[in-house]
Amino acid sequence: MVRISGPTVSFRGNVASPSRLPWVTLNGWRYLRQPEAKFYVTATPENAALAAAEAFSYGADAAIKTDDAGIDSLGQMIDFLRSVGESDLPALANLGYIDDGSPESGEFMNLLVRRNLLFKMVSQPDPSLAVNVKIGEPLYPRSEASNPKLLTEKVRAVVTDPKRLIRVYGTDVVIGRLLGNDGSDRLYLINYGGSRHPVPGLRVRVLGEFRWQHAVQFGPGSVPLQDVTVRDGATEFTIPQLGLFALVDLKR
Repeated sequence: MVRISGPTVSFRGNVASPSRLPWVTLNGWRYLRQPEAKFYVTATPENAALAAAEAFSYGADAAIKTDDAGIDSLGQMIDFLRSVGESDLPALANLGYIDDGSPESGEFMNLLVRRNLLFKMVSQPDPSLAVNVKIGEPLYPRSEASNPKLLTEKVRAVVTDPKRLIRVYGTDVVIGRLLGNDGSDRLYLINYGGSRHPVPGLRVRVLGEFRWQHAVQFGPGSVPLQDVTVRDGATEFTIPQLGLFALVDLKR
């Protein structure tokens, strides 16, 4: 449910110290860490719409506050999100993450999100996943927790790029979130620099061969995907120009 009241939008989101890409706060890992929590997000006018798209992508219960300069773009994003509707597909993950609640663990999760290494929270190793991660295990020793970039690269090496659920090429400001089942997937793409710079020619790879694809984008609406290839167990496509937020529905 979306409730709008003055400059505050309750979007179906505990405020902590921010983690940043070049221009904005990245909250995806917080939403994953506390899926039952209610969040309160204060957004600058240029990032208000982005905050709504992010909360929507992660299914977060977030109240988003901005000032009068941001309320129009926020309202437009809310209208767009209402038009595409929430999906009941489950979130997909390459790995399980066992969180010990420490700041180091939080920063590790933050970097996994930023590197598009999809994970889900687990309390113990999930045998259905090939990779389960916890700081303090032999491959991810606590002595290396001060270098989460190193730990993240270890995770990537264990998962391997060919088996990653999604890969986003040529940019470090676009974060993906993937939902799906055996027959269809929905991919959310958030451009955290979108309020300043669209990403031209965004190339994306999704694990799985999907013969039907349909993309819509905040602002332009329906988006024709270019250079689509479906082979070798994966689907690749190019979005001619990614603004703030897009979603791609895929069916086998």
